[in-house]
Amino acid sequence: MSTQSPSPQTPQRGRGIYLLPNLFTTSALLAGFYAIIAAQNGDFQTSAITILVALILDGFDGRVARMTNTTTAFGAEYDSMADMVSFGVAPAFLMYTWSLSNISVSEYGQLGWVACFVYTGCCGLRLARFNVAVGTADKRFFQGLACPAAATVLASLVWVSTEFKAGGDELIPLALFATVTTGLLMVSTFMYYSFKDLGESKKIPFAMMVGVLLLMVFTAVDAPKMILIASTGYAAAGPAYALFRWFRKRHKRGSSRT
Repeated sequence: MSTQSPSPQTPQRGRGIYLLPNLFTTSALLAGFYAIIAAQNGDFQTSAITILVALILDGFDGRVARMTNTTTAFGAEYDSMADMVSFGVAPAFLMYTWSLSNISVSEYGQLGWVACFVYTGCCGLRLARFNVAVGTADKRFFQGLACPAAATVLASLVWVSTEFKAGGDELIPLALFATVTTGLLMVSTFMYYSFKDLGESKKIPFAMMVGVLLLMVFTAVDAPKMILIASTGYAAAGPAYALFRWFRKRHKRGSSRT
């Protein structure tokens, strides 16, 4: 009886990845890494601007993936890793080298780097919670302040301060408050509008287009201040809306009892 020798198994080819969306993600990661290098070299303005560049690049990768139908689980995980560097580590390191490293150890111990770690840790928790909730949460809203928005607050604060020639050692209380507050807002349950549904509609109100045009003009006139005002206002919108809902519920309860 003849026996047939088993044919050699054909080696499986590795799964490829889509170039275009991951190229934007890699560029955002590079910007975040360079922001750390610039902060280490004392070039705080460049570091802050580079974090904002990472924000713009990060906004493109997901939209490009959806537009080209190249969304993958690998891309989502890679984007989270890049966000952790660009919007978790880089802003915290910038705040530490610019201001919080000047905190007197004899008076406040290690408060400076602890505050920066709180921010970085909260960013990691925020990203993990977001990844778990993908597919179940309402995409029109974020639970907690998004990591890029929190990084924008810190980066624009440094940018504006350098424009005014204000050193970080002069603004330690403000830097400490901004770092810890934005970190805690990321892991909060406050709801923030995500603006993700704006691109799904083919038509938008004419007044909204005029508002976008005016926003672009004002930003072009004085970019650092406008970005700081816009990002701070957005960060404060979550607690403000929660407070508004609390007062409205309290008013309704009072009206129902009378």
